[in-house]
This record gives sequence, structure tokens and C-alpha cells, in this order.
Amino acid sequence: MLKFINLKESNYSVEYAMAIVEIEIEGAKKEGYVCMKILHGYGSHGRGGTIAVELRKQLNLWKRRGFIIDYFGGDKWNLFDKDTQKILLLDKSIYNDEDMNKANPGITIIQLTK
Repeated sequence: MLKFINLKESNYSVEYAMAIVEIEIEGAKKEGYVCMKILHGYGSHGRGGTIAVELRKQLNLWKRRGFIIDYFGGDKWNLFDKDTQKILLLDKSIYNDEDMNKANPGITIIQLTK
């Protein structure tokens, strides 16, 4: 199962957005989700929004600590990417995600289970 979190539509501070993501990850893991898709946007002129940049820093830390398995940007969310294929092997229903194969830099995918 794929859990979806939309951070783009709200005017959250970076700190509040990171707290929401952490709480949502904890809940999604308990509920048996394989991965999460975070919609954060990519900022003006494609430079990367503050939430996107800070989210990926935090995810890197959480990966090193074992809180999450892996993460990657939406530009890799396609059927030919090895990290995407790992997730699809865990849950084929995710194959139908609307952002699959769209190279969307405004999302981040987080793998929660192996």
C-alpha cells in the first residue's frame, strides 16, 4: 500500500512539516504501508522548495538511523528504476500510482518496509 501526504497545499513551516512526516511515517509503518509519497512541490523556478530540501536532509538522517529503508525523488519513480522495482515487488498495487513514470520533482518516495 502507498500512503500519500500532501504538504504542498498547506502553508506549513519546515519544522511543522517535518513533524507531520515523522508522525505519518510511524503511523504508516504500524498500518502496514510499504511506502509513502510526499507531495511537497519543488519551489519557484525549479530550484527546490525549502520543505523539499529539508525533507531530504531529514530522510537521509532517518535512513542512516534505520527509521526508514530508503527514499528517492519523484524523478526516479518509474518502472525502469531499480529502487522503484524493489517497492513494486513488495506491493504490485502501487504500479497504478498516478505519478508513476512522470518524472515529478515535486514528490519524494519513502520506502518503509523490506
